[in-house]
Amino acid sequence: MKTESVSLISERLKAADEETLPSLILSYENDERKAVRQAVLRAKKRLEKLKEEDERLTRMLEFERKYPGLMVCGLDEVGRGPLAGPVTVAAVILPEGLKIRYVNDSKKLSEIKREELSAEIKEKATAFRVCSLPPERIDDVNILNATKEDMVNAVNTISVKPDVLLIDALTLPVDIRQEAIIKGDARSLSIASASIIAKVERDAYMKKMAELYPEYGFEQNKGYGTAEHIAALRKYGPCPIHRKSFIQNLL
Repeated sequence: MKTESVSLISERLKAADEETLPSLILSYENDERKAVRQAVLRAKKRLEKLKEEDERLTRMLEFERKYPGLMVCGLDEVGRGPLAGPVTVAAVILPEGLKIRYVNDSKKLSEIKREELSAEIKEKATAFRVCSLPPERIDDVNILNATKEDMVNAVNTISVKPDVLLIDALTLPVDIRQEAIIKGDARSLSIASASIIAKVERDAYMKKMAELYPEYGFEQNKGYGTAEHIAALRKYGPCPIHRKSFIQNLL
């Protein structure tokens, strides 16, 4: 019987999905060639990482599992701290028990990974809704009240009525069972999913605003108060999407 080449074995192990990978590992783990042993070791490590990721996701469903058979809606916001732009909220209802690998607090993910996951979450979610409130409303009612108003808007307009709300550290004035979770975007899969969608939507908006107001570097800072942003604000003055209540002590 002709011996398979090292490169072929390596490619097979690399390309295999997790269902077929264990049997391939068994097939090749007694091969004495150093390069094959290294390829098998890499494959074993990949399986171990996938197992660890699935265990992490199981932990992130801890809160969702408390409400079997109910429509559990995760809520999170992006944009409470910036000097410019809207506050953006996402509400996400995931099918019961669904795990989407690598979903996490949006701040822990790269921009590319967030965009990939946002598309996957939207595709697999039972329902989702994104709402934003502009700087004028933030100035009128303050950022905390604007955030809550935005969340209520999302809850009231999502296509499937939630039975339970899981919210990152806030409670809302709605007649729906809810649970406020400290650091919820790192502890609940539904909230983390909402944080990713909200972050991707708001970042895309701020990139568009960068084309209208290129002086401020919105494509980079997304409206946050970086040194460069503050310097531009002092040089050019505010633009229409700056929050007046946030910048009054900076000019």
